[in-house]
Amino acid sequence: MAKTRASVAAPAKQRINEQIRCAQVRVIGAEGDQLGILTVDAALELAREAGLDLVEVAPTEKPPVCRIMDFGKYKYQQKKRQHRTHTHQTKVKEIRVRPKTGKHDVEVRINRAREFLTHKDKVLVTVMFRGRELAHITEGQKVLDGIIEQLADIAKVEAPPLKHGKRIMCTLAPK
Repeated sequence: MAKTRASVAAPAKQRINEQIRCAQVRVIGAEGDQLGILTVDAALELAREAGLDLVEVAPTEKPPVCRIMDFGKYKYQQKKRQHRTHTHQTKVKEIRVRPKTGKHDVEVRINRAREFLTHKDKVLVTVMFRGRELAHITEGQKVLDGIIEQLADIAKVEAPPLKHGKRIMCTLAPK
């Protein structure tokens, strides 16, 4: 019998309240104290009195272990914990300018690069030349130097400016 993708990836669902189908369970109170082995009905009654849920935490034990807790809060904390363990994959984002790009447009691109750097991504700054602009490479170099200077507070130059054909490129990494 072949397993489907869903059956392999899905974790075991925790049973709560009326979903618990055992005769007796070991119960742990809301404060973490052992209440002993009780019938499911008695454990459910204790949980209802406390305004909480009865959650099966160790279904393989004999008898199964259940805890009195707020299940919604528990699920929220699990999700939060899982989110905290997620690591950020560094990406390389690119901003492109030309030697004749206007001052305001360059500022917009610098602000965008600043956002990328604060999100721990690298930024590839590219100055592109077309036609007769290749005769004035120093203009493009000035634009690139201005961008590097304005981002110096949050970025360091990882790869210095290099000319590749009709482009000058420089990589900036977050400090």
